[in-house]
Amino acid sequence: MTWRELAAAAGQVPPESTQQAVGYPALFLLVALGALVPVIPTGALVSSAAVVAFHHQSPPYGVLLVFAVSAVAAFTGDMTLYWLGQRGVRSRGGSRWLEALRGRATPERLEQARTRLDEHGVLVLVLSRLVPAGRIPVMLACLLAQMPLRRFARGDAPACLAWAATYGLIGILGGTLFAEPWKGVAMAVGLALAISAGPPLWRRLWPKP
Repeated sequence: MTWRELAAAAGQVPPESTQQAVGYPALFLLVALGALVPVIPTGALVSSAAVVAFHHQSPPYGVLLVFAVSAVAAFTGDMTLYWLGQRGVRSRGGSRWLEALRGRATPERLEQARTRLDEHGVLVLVLSRLVPAGRIPVMLACLLAQMPLRRFARGDAPACLAWAATYGLIGILGGTLFAEPWKGVAMAVGLALAISAGPPLWRRLWPKP
C-alpha cells in the first residue's frame, strides 16, 4: 500500500469518532486532575467541551456525554482527594495532602464551613461545588469532623452532577449564541472564569472591615 492509499484510508476515519476517542478521555483526566490539584480551570474546560460538542456532534448526545464524563471525573477526583485527606487525619504526623487542603482554606472560610456543616449536614456539599472557592473549606470541614467516606460520597455525588450541569449549560449558551465554535468557546471560557475567580478576587480587593 502506497503512502497515498494510507492517507486516503486515514481520511476515511470519521472526525467525530476521532474526537470522541481522544477528547473524552482527556476531558476525564483533566477534570479529575483539576479536582486534586486546582491549577486547571475545570469549569472553563467543561464549558469549552460542551461548546465543541454542541457544534460538532449530534445534539444532544455529545453534550450529554460531556456532562456525564465531567461529573464522573469530578466525583472521582473529589473522592480520591478526600481519601488522601482521611489518611492525613488518621496519621499522627498528618500528610502533605491534608496540609495542602489547610493551606487553601482560610480560617474564616473553614469556620463558616464547619458551622454550616453542623447546621445542614451533607446538604452543604451540594452547594460547595457551585460556590466559588467553596469546595475545599467544606471538604476540610468534613475531614476534621471525621465524616465517613460513604457519607461524604452521598453528598458529593449530587454536587458533582450540579456542577457539571451548570458549566455544561454555560457551554450550550455559548454554542447557541455564536455560529463559529471558537467564539462560543471564548465566551464560555470567559464566563466560567468570571464565575469561579470573580468572588474571591472581589473579597481580596475589597475585604470586609
